[in-house]
Amino acid sequence: MRMSAKKIELAAATESDPRWASVVARSAAADGSFFYSVRTTGVYCRPSCAARHPRPENVRFHATRQEAEAAGFRPCKRCKPDQPGLVEQHAAKVTQACRLIETSQRMPSLEQLAGHVGLSLFHFHRVFKAVTGLTPREYGIAHRARRVRKELGRNRTVSRAIYESGYNSNARFYGESQQVLGMTPSAFRAGGANAEIRFAVGECSLGSILVAASDRGVCSILLGDDPEALARDLQDRFPRATLIGGDAEFERLVSRVVGFVEAPAFGLDLPLDVRGTAFQQRVWQALREIPAGSTVSYAEIASRIGSPKSVRAVAGACAANTLAVAIPCHRVVRTDGSLSGYRWGVERKRALLQREAGL
Repeated sequence: MRMSAKKIELAAATESDPRWASVVARSAAADGSFFYSVRTTGVYCRPSCAARHPRPENVRFHATRQEAEAAGFRPCKRCKPDQPGLVEQHAAKVTQACRLIETSQRMPSLEQLAGHVGLSLFHFHRVFKAVTGLTPREYGIAHRARRVRKELGRNRTVSRAIYESGYNSNARFYGESQQVLGMTPSAFRAGGANAEIRFAVGECSLGSILVAASDRGVCSILLGDDPEALARDLQDRFPRATLIGGDAEFERLVSRVVGFVEAPAFGLDLPLDVRGTAFQQRVWQALREIPAGSTVSYAEIASRIGSPKSVRAVAGACAANTLAVAIPCHRVVRTDGSLSGYRWGVERKRALLQREAGL
């Protein structure tokens, strides 16, 4: 039977709506952002509903479930759109697990965490990583790192701060302290006092560039228009460290970085002092694996690190990067290929990508 002109018009309107693609794909990521109703059945559904796809001419879209119900539709018995969605349920369970980790003196076992939220071990581990971007153990380490930084900032002994942060031995903490703090606990407690950071400011076609290094490697590569502002930025990151102007040998290091900015084909192989959370370090490592001349989306990076739902967190990790070009966050773009924000300005991002595209 041929469709009437009215049905053809309704079908075309539905198929041209970007929300229809989410319905066809049964996208769980779209759940909560809208609902759709089916005129012939009188029900409304989530985008991820597993029921047979309706004919597009019978579909209407609704911003909220209240809007769908006000239009006379009842909730689907299969996807239950009037109840918390699976994503919301998972987020609530992960929140419970995170609170348990944060309030426990010692890191709970995986069995304790899974039992606390009523999930199997495997399912809990998979759900936790999908929601937070970290495994439960990585989240626990990151939380303890935050606690120890807070405790070390108080007027108390280093040993007491270590134990009150959930470490059951000094030896275990000291084995992780360089990764957690970037320096010894005593130096961190003193605000970086006695730590030496060498730095130098140069000029390149993108403006001023500051390169700084600790005894572990390059810890900052900053771009900007004002050399003094770059130096203040470095001072803010290491408020009580001793900042030392670079000598002739260090100037050569700066020249290598400038050379890479001007001609990316030469590559940049430098020891780095990378300081960040477990999640940030996973993102930054993924960025370093993007070849020069290539770009990827934030969603692709999230998938590569095994956390496809952590797109916003990936964008946050890119924004937190203080090692311009060495950790190439300029190679990450929006899904449609357009350029998004860049810590050192979108125009610099565009210039870097244009140079790399010519390789």
